[in-house]
Amino acid sequence: MKIVILDGKTVVGNEMNFDRIKKLGELTVYDRTPNELAAERIGDAEIVFTNKTVIGREVLDKCKNLKLISVFATGYNVIDVDYAKEKGVVVCNVPAYSTDSVAQLTFAFILEIANRVGEHNDAVHGGRWLSSEDFCFWTRPLTELTGKTLGIVGYGNIGKRVAEIAKAFKMNVLVTTRTPFEGSVTLDEVLENSDFVSLHCPMNKQSDKMINAVTLSKMKPTAYLINTSRGGLVDEQALADALNSGRIAGAAVDVVSEEPIKASNPLLAAKNCIVTPHIAWAPLEARRRLMDVSVKNLEGFLSGNVINQVNK
Repeated sequence: MKIVILDGKTVVGNEMNFDRIKKLGELTVYDRTPNELAAERIGDAEIVFTNKTVIGREVLDKCKNLKLISVFATGYNVIDVDYAKEKGVVVCNVPAYSTDSVAQLTFAFILEIANRVGEHNDAVHGGRWLSSEDFCFWTRPLTELTGKTLGIVGYGNIGKRVAEIAKAFKMNVLVTTRTPFEGSVTLDEVLENSDFVSLHCPMNKQSDKMINAVTLSKMKPTAYLINTSRGGLVDEQALADALNSGRIAGAAVDVVSEEPIKASNPLLAAKNCIVTPHIAWAPLEARRRLMDVSVKNLEGFLSGNVINQVNK
């Protein structure tokens, strides 16, 4: 059984390897694969693993032996899952492996905004405390989270974990979700009443650029937007405009619409915008869970007991 890993470098980093997958077939590993080379590199393989390399209709048509696509991620928007189903190709993902790590970065952002740890560290190392007339100083007003309102957009595993942490900080929590429940609210209510709005929903046609000039105009001018989900949820030019005009107070994003980020991305020059390079999923513990489930996906498929299939 031929197995191809299209973009394995970010999965294993320098700490892990693919030995467990290698034991299950004839394995070829690429550190990274441009989308235009996906079909050529898959070739006549029956099984392919991908993280961000796109496998669309054209690739599926060319790779006629393909039987399993296993995604090194929870989200699977890089795969044309409907066409894969038509072609009889099983698509599996890895659910819930990064719940704690993504929630952790969400609150790393919120705490950075509240306490400005990095900014104060830079100020101290720049000599400002040495020259201070007082025993302490702060670069701008700091914020206590108790009593503040966190609006959560999307209430899957990650959204629920973020809500748990928020409640531990004695924050008020508002939730909007595509499947309303008793106590949930509308998106407008979240936007209008939250001090922090955190995105935790999947990328699809309905959520594409759901944060745009119209929705940003409904946020409080003192509010912050947090995005650890998918870059495509946000109209980045509209967000940059809102930041530069002071329409909202700030933003922190771990994801952008095109990755790696382009020099032309307006968020790079926007005021009060923290940008990190898609690291929410990357703690070693999370990647070990990702590998464990990915191996189980392959083992299940080979034994005829498919798990985590997203295109039934």
